[in-house]
Amino acid sequence: MSDHDTEPATYDVAATEQKWQQVWGELDIFRADDVAVASGQREKRYALTMFPYPSGDLHMGHAEVFALHDVIARYWRLRGFEVLDPMGWDSFGLPAENAAIRNNEHPATYTYANIETQASSMRRYGLAFDWSRRLHTSDPEYYRWTQWLFLKFRERGLAYRKKSPVNWCPHDQTVLANEQVVDGACERCGAVVTKRDLTQWYFKITDYAQRLLDDLDTVADAWPNRVVVAQRNWIGRSEGAHVDFVVEGREEPLRVYTTRPDTLYGATFMVVAADAALAGELVSDAQRAAYDTYRDEIRKASDIERLATDRPKSGVDLGVTATNPVTGEQMPVWASDYVLADYGTGAIMAVPAHDQRDLDFARTFGLPVRRVVDTGEENPEESGVATTGDGVYVASGPLDAITDKATGIRTMIERLQDEGTGQGTVNFRLRDWLLSRQRFWGCPIPVIHCPTCGEVDVPLDQLPVELPELRGADLKPKGVSPLAGAEDWVNVDCPSCGGPARRDSDTMDTFVDSSWYHLRFTSPGHTEGPFDVAKLRLWGPVDQYVGGLEHAVLHLLYARFFTKVLHDMDLLDFVEPFTALLGQGVVINNGKKMSKSLGNGVDLGDQLDTFGVDAVRLTLVFASPPEDNIDWADMSPAGSSKFLQRAWRLSGDVTSVAGSDPSTGDMAMRRVTHRTVHEAQELVESHRFNVMVARVMELVNATRKAIDSGCGPADPAVREAVEVVAVLLSLVAPYTAEEMWERLGHQPSVAQADWPVLDPALLIEDSVVAVVQVQGKVKARLDVAPDIAEVDLEVLAMADPDVVRAIDGREVRKVVVRAPKLVNVVV
Repeated sequence: MSDHDTEPATYDVAATEQKWQQVWGELDIFRADDVAVASGQREKRYALTMFPYPSGDLHMGHAEVFALHDVIARYWRLRGFEVLDPMGWDSFGLPAENAAIRNNEHPATYTYANIETQASSMRRYGLAFDWSRRLHTSDPEYYRWTQWLFLKFRERGLAYRKKSPVNWCPHDQTVLANEQVVDGACERCGAVVTKRDLTQWYFKITDYAQRLLDDLDTVADAWPNRVVVAQRNWIGRSEGAHVDFVVEGREEPLRVYTTRPDTLYGATFMVVAADAALAGELVSDAQRAAYDTYRDEIRKASDIERLATDRPKSGVDLGVTATNPVTGEQMPVWASDYVLADYGTGAIMAVPAHDQRDLDFARTFGLPVRRVVDTGEENPEESGVATTGDGVYVASGPLDAITDKATGIRTMIERLQDEGTGQGTVNFRLRDWLLSRQRFWGCPIPVIHCPTCGEVDVPLDQLPVELPELRGADLKPKGVSPLAGAEDWVNVDCPSCGGPARRDSDTMDTFVDSSWYHLRFTSPGHTEGPFDVAKLRLWGPVDQYVGGLEHAVLHLLYARFFTKVLHDMDLLDFVEPFTALLGQGVVINNGKKMSKSLGNGVDLGDQLDTFGVDAVRLTLVFASPPEDNIDWADMSPAGSSKFLQRAWRLSGDVTSVAGSDPSTGDMAMRRVTHRTVHEAQELVESHRFNVMVARVMELVNATRKAIDSGCGPADPAVREAVEVVAVLLSLVAPYTAEEMWERLGHQPSVAQADWPVLDPALLIEDSVVAVVQVQGKVKARLDVAPDIAEVDLEVLAMADPDVVRAIDGREVRKVVVRAPKLVNVVV
């Protein structure tokens, strides 16, 4: 039947989806085979998409990322690789705990119900996951090994506890890592973040700062540039010096970190972070009351607010002075909120002429301003504008008249080192990873606090430390973890001395769970360790990771840190977890992010019911390059559905038998088919999936034309073309592709087919278009053989009537020939 018939054939979308879900389940075709890789039978590819949090059913964002990911996983399978493509759930977290409080239930009820809902939707969505490797981070079988890793990190000095000012979310009643504070607010609930002094657990990620920075070079070509830049900026390496300032009445000098030791002659006062313990140590008795009042006030502000350049400067004189090591001058020491306790040493030397915040502070409190770099601009003391550019050093002792900043810095560091008052050093913006959380639904920290023995590890053979049965009101935030109130759980005997002790009642940041899940997928049932080392060496690292770029810093940085530590423990033979990274855009609606408050949400389930899975998947993949946003209001899943029906009808029109020799078929049709395969291969590998879909659409049109008005449905070249359409469509529309493959006389599944074999001879063009220019303007286009000689091309060009008219009898001064594409005539 052809498109010209009045009632074109169609297929029942819903019935087709049910049919093939059952077939795929029975055939179990997406199960990764360890033996095939271990034996060298097939080369491995590990395709991974960021596992979801189970908060309700899948949404349009999931639909996009899964559709894009599936293109890669299915393509690799067609190319003959053994593909590991697992799925699991990042299933600890606050939403489940909050739901449990609302519904008076255990968080597991909400969590596992949503997991089953999402798993059912994923199966419907036709994704090529290996379901035999499914895992959930909230299963004791998983978090046993999260706890084991914590203890191994602690053994290596990488997990420690300290008291310090931390970010506190007053709404969620828990601590937040610096990375989880966005513009001064909790990234999850939006509440304004404050500061609290708490004793918390940290991972010493700063020990790996340089390696985390250096190894970005190894993935830079295969990761989005903005992710690499974001990580480099977050790690924030800077070179400078530690400078020691003697403080009256204090044995230890006050040490500061500065990137500009060359401006020491311009330092006229010092500033200590008001909430740092150092400020409390330094303050004089006379100023203590004023300082205490000020410190309590500034703790209400977020770090972002404190660092804002337009924030009015405030502070308090600590009543002590420090000696400038190069001028010998006594400088007042102040406490202020514009210096942060956890950057550098928590104290700075203020050079107001060349730093705007220092200058604003100096002008507010009448402190001296001394210019030491003359940039040719107005003196900051008069203008109120700090000069930060390069220039000539002035009033700087031995640096005077030097014009090169690098020379100035080097000269000053040498002097400080010679005099024993400073040392050249490297500093990082990166802070240690705060992992304690005062909530219930997370991985318990496997440490016991004993009044006699101190911090004692839970013995490895007693892992996992499982969560108790708490629900509803027991989980409400009280400023400490709900676990602290579970007396039967928290009170235990010390494993070391046997005396009464208490379990640590905090749980781990859920980013700990997701920092190693990709490793567990290689052996999810392993009971002797977090993963089977031999199997991980078969499959690791992940060859292609797909997910949202909102994780550009947090998750990716933490997973990279874990990988490096595990490498140092001889558990891994690679140092980067994700060889390549593909970040997708966001699905929006009418120009805005979808949200309940805006009422512009699009229900994925409704879209699938209305248009079918394949049409939604095709629409998302065809819409744009993966990294661009998609506005669903501009999309046409109905148009995608019509195209898929059109492609499906081709499979019913083919009349040649399966196995027909395509080499006996129409050469023009075959050329179109083979060029499509050649281009599709390059387009998939360069992640230009939308253009690949466009090429398949062109092939469908060419094949329809060949059937209706060309070589006809019996030609073996038509069968070849339709089989190629089915194989290529299987990357984005698996249900339609399976139906086509079956109708063409093949056994299921098309996912097990081979990638079409290219005939290089069919990629050679019969003719190419040569452009002829006269005085730089195009005057003719000639169809010529690809291998035409330059002399023959020149003869053809000069004989063309349009070229003769353009020359108009004038003298030809030069003819430039670039066979077979260009002839340029100069008259």
